[in-house]
Amino acid sequence: MAVFGSVLCAAGVLASGPAAADEPAPVPGTGPCVTDPPPVHEPLVPKTLEVPIPYPVVTVLPPEPPAPQPVREDVVLPDDPCRNPCPDLTDQPDPPPSVARRLGIPELLLNPQPFYFALPAPGAVPPPQLPAPEPVRPPVDPAPQSPAPAAPRVGEVREVAKQTGASSINRTDKRWQVEGTDLGIMWESAPGEIAMAFGDTVGNGFHPPGGTGGDWRSNVLAFSTDRELSDGVTFDRMVTDGRCHAAEILSSRKLDNVEITTIPTSGFAIGSRQFLSYMSIRTWHSAPGTFYTNYGGIAYSDDGGSTWTEDPHARWDNIFGVSNFQVSAMVPQGDHVYLFGTPNTRLGAVGLARVPKDQVLNTTAYQYWRDGAWTPVGGAAAATPVVDAPAGELSVRFDAERGVWQMSYLDTAKAAIVVREASSPQGVWSPSTPTVSVLDYPELYGGFIHPWSRGGDLYFTITTWSDYNVYLMHAELG
Repeated sequence: MAVFGSVLCAAGVLASGPAAADEPAPVPGTGPCVTDPPPVHEPLVPKTLEVPIPYPVVTVLPPEPPAPQPVREDVVLPDDPCRNPCPDLTDQPDPPPSVARRLGIPELLLNPQPFYFALPAPGAVPPPQLPAPEPVRPPVDPAPQSPAPAAPRVGEVREVAKQTGASSINRTDKRWQVEGTDLGIMWESAPGEIAMAFGDTVGNGFHPPGGTGGDWRSNVLAFSTDRELSDGVTFDRMVTDGRCHAAEILSSRKLDNVEITTIPTSGFAIGSRQFLSYMSIRTWHSAPGTFYTNYGGIAYSDDGGSTWTEDPHARWDNIFGVSNFQVSAMVPQGDHVYLFGTPNTRLGAVGLARVPKDQVLNTTAYQYWRDGAWTPVGGAAAATPVVDAPAGELSVRFDAERGVWQMSYLDTAKAAIVVREASSPQGVWSPSTPTVSVLDYPELYGGFIHPWSRGGDLYFTITTWSDYNVYLMHAELG
């Protein structure tokens, strides 16, 4: 509950300022443009507060249609990020100040939204699907836990750069019409390249807190070859479907209480194929501070991340709202891909499974860690927790340089993003150490590790609800 009460804390402020008049213009990608105001964190008392008002709608719902054919258009942008390539699309006039704004008080907007109670269409025939993979019977393999290492020692933690939105180092508002977004989930998509996936994204009309505004996309994807992380992650490109417009890569039905959105949770590559775990969100309007999923699933791409297929069989259904592996982090290591997962909400424990690399999309091939063994017996429901609740928004990686596993997540009990380490994926995991607290960043979530973190340099992304944009952080590990 400390996270939900953190709105009483003071918001942090970026210390960076504009370049002095006698200083040379910054090198593109190393900081905000001299023509932009320095980025600052939004206050906890917003200028505009949009309050959704759900109202019930009973509807007849046909079966889920096939995903729409994606539209893709590669656009060459100017190398200089300070040059606006599409002013006709992104430079909109400011609306006239409202009465509330003139009085210096928050403007309250009531937004009625339909909340669907869906009945299946009588006689509807679901669209044909790809055949399911052949069922397999994986064996039971012993998997004892390793001794727990000491808790990581965290030294200085600093904010590196604002990654998205206005006045960010990537100027995503001007170059890709990404004014507000969250998460920033990273994986090595190809040798020397990092992919960064974002959640619900809005463009023109964006006003925090949260993802309110126009041009809603459930998710977008950027790529970077920037290895100098000390000044932020510069994007080379985003997946686009038009001029200066980041494309939605995983479609959703956008019907509240049916499927309101699809949110990436982790990514990885095996050879030339990209994989993306995601969650199908049924509704955000469940118990306060929680959300409800339809299932956790896996999508894949064979064209470098431009288009994605949501595999209809690689899913973990959310039975009665308590199933595990709804919010997942998947990590390839050795001959297997390891699947760490929690139930929906940010309050569950972490379960663990593994699957051979050539069977990622075959759910019958998964072995779940249960009481010291990899076993298919009992399935996902029988997995023994490897990290106790509460855990939200997992990020896990294997640090090959040090030979240790690292896990970062939001611990709602500690009201902080924490980091743990282990010698094996099943643990025993070390005690957790906070890296960033809500005392410094109220309404904090995220904590996704950059794969190119090395040794004592841990880079990770965070989001705050009041900013609804992504920031790169750096923590010194002892």
